[in-house]
Amino acid sequence: MKSVNELKTKEDKAFFIEKISIYIRLVECYALKMNLQFVETTLDDDITKELINIGFIKTSDEIYLLQQSISSNIFSHLLECVLFAINHENEMHKVLFKLREKDRAVLREKEKKRKAPTLVDFFCGAGGLSYGFKRAGYKILLSNDIQNVCCETYRYNHPEMDEKLVVNGDIKEIVNNIDKYIHDDVDVVIGGPPCQGFSSANQQRVIDDQRNKLYKYYIEAVQKLAPKIVVMENVRGMLSVADQVVEDYGRITAIKDGRTYHYTASYKLLDSQYFGVAQSRVRLIYIAIRDDIANKHNIIPENIYNAIEESCRRNTIHNLCEALDCIKPLVSPRVKNRTEIDDEHTGKKIDINAYEGYSNLYLDSINEGRDMPFVFNHKARYASDANYEIFRRLEQGEDGTSPNIEGLMPYERRRNIFKDKYYKLIADRPCRTITAHLRMDCLSHIHPYQIRTITPREAARIQSFPDDYFFLGAYLKTYMQIGNAVPVLMAKQIAESIRIYLL
Repeated sequence: MKSVNELKTKEDKAFFIEKISIYIRLVECYALKMNLQFVETTLDDDITKELINIGFIKTSDEIYLLQQSISSNIFSHLLECVLFAINHENEMHKVLFKLREKDRAVLREKEKKRKAPTLVDFFCGAGGLSYGFKRAGYKILLSNDIQNVCCETYRYNHPEMDEKLVVNGDIKEIVNNIDKYIHDDVDVVIGGPPCQGFSSANQQRVIDDQRNKLYKYYIEAVQKLAPKIVVMENVRGMLSVADQVVEDYGRITAIKDGRTYHYTASYKLLDSQYFGVAQSRVRLIYIAIRDDIANKHNIIPENIYNAIEESCRRNTIHNLCEALDCIKPLVSPRVKNRTEIDDEHTGKKIDINAYEGYSNLYLDSINEGRDMPFVFNHKARYASDANYEIFRRLEQGEDGTSPNIEGLMPYERRRNIFKDKYYKLIADRPCRTITAHLRMDCLSHIHPYQIRTITPREAARIQSFPDDYFFLGAYLKTYMQIGNAVPVLMAKQIAESIRIYLL
């Protein structure tokens, strides 16, 4: 992480303070869970050394800057938490390693030496697609996104990566200076470039539309990196220009080590529920194969799609109720502007897992059987009196046209247009699609049992993120990060199906 002396912008400072808060809260939760007490302390050499190991400071000279960046009470409590972590080093290692630069450095060195297929992820978001490939054994060389909060979340949850290789910035800058960022052979390029201009495809080619310059740079990145395989995902609405995209891949001429390569591409709509994800989410998945790899293995993209679909036959269809199992019941705050305030009844950003040791097949699959002592991002959202009553009256599967909310529905005269404004989820089916729109109001995803909308953690579970995947940033931005992601288990299975062709 950036030390206190490296903070340049307001965003840098905000994330720095958030990481201090995360560190403190994790230590507090562990102490409370184990019924252990803090000891009052003052700054000494051991604590200073540990602050350097964490990365909050680079040298002892930066202590003054650290004190100036936070309140005196928080600084004093931070010292108590650091001393606690020192005194319980063995136990605290697995709790704090994602926040501790010394531990992250060890993981980075191991990752550098590990032999594995290599990966570059453009438009990585919070990391759903990457994390699925990581679970399938890939090594990530570089990731990029324009959203700073997404990059912060990505860095936190990928401690094996050099934080500088999770680049917050414009893809144009990376593509135009690709040799500055990439020094190794790239086996796979993945990503989901936004493509706003697909609706005007009848007037001009999608790649020529100025609104699609991000997609154009993605294609250029493929040309410069010459990966063996490309996986590109997008919304099903892009189906109208899918054949044009295939043509764009066919026009690529990539030169690498004196050889010229071309690509064969195809596309298919894939639904996440068949990948063991507790959600029906249809995505348009493109796969492009470099010609030498296609010839070596005598394959075309359709062979890979067939392998993916064949592997899906072994999967279990999981329902929403499984994703919502084994997690603390919450109530909606009834007072506005309390989403950043922890509360015993409405939830906390970090809390002790009251259901530790309890699980089900779905939770085992997303958590890889790991024990989860803490719960992250499980915080209920504000409900007005009118919305609370609508939540209470709706039955599972009902929307804004339900007679149960007659007279309560806003936009009453246009209720058929806004019928999806409210929707109570059905517990014994895969969840409807999680979207980034949840950051706006969440009314389309009302909890099937409790009188509230779903929390960020519940949305993350539905997207098959593990329970220890922590989303940084403001409360509403966590919904955006989760809603824009590719389900982890879906990404993992796609990654496994193409890995055999990378050997």
